[in-house]
Amino acid sequence: MIVTIPVKLITVLLAEDHANFRKSLKLLVEMDGDIEVVGEAKNGREAMQLNMKLQPDVVIMDIAMPLLNGLQATRLIIESSPATRVLILSSHPDAEYIEQAMLYGASGYLIKQSSAPFIVKAIREVLKGKTFFSASISKRLCEDSRKVFGKRELLKKKVLRPPLTVKNRKA
Repeated sequence: MIVTIPVKLITVLLAEDHANFRKSLKLLVEMDGDIEVVGEAKNGREAMQLNMKLQPDVVIMDIAMPLLNGLQATRLIIESSPATRVLILSSHPDAEYIEQAMLYGASGYLIKQSSAPFIVKAIREVLKGKTFFSASISKRLCEDSRKVFGKRELLKKKVLRPPLTVKNRKA
């Protein structure tokens, strides 16, 4: 007798105001078979309402949407459903948008030109509690960190204990 173990589907809510892009995105993320799009929202307000009703694992959120933009919707979704992960999928790679999304609790930020496998990987990674960014955004964040926390500053702050010398060595 063959016993099959049911696979828990990863549930996703798509929040995107362009219907054709939303339909294409749905087909792409559902290709692997263990991800199910349980709802589609055409504006931020609808995304919030569907999130409350459906409680998806992940919300894929566009920023530029009518009625309530994706950043505001992200903040409200995270406040009302802290276990839900929000992945921003936007055509806006501006640092201000990325910073705001992270401050509001987004788990990642992808550029719309990202490939389907990359989006699916992002969904899986944020469910593990990790953050996920498009390569161009990751590179920019790394460069910004280097500017803020330059090597010299880190070395100055890295005095954790006095060096071991003959005087303070225990016999």
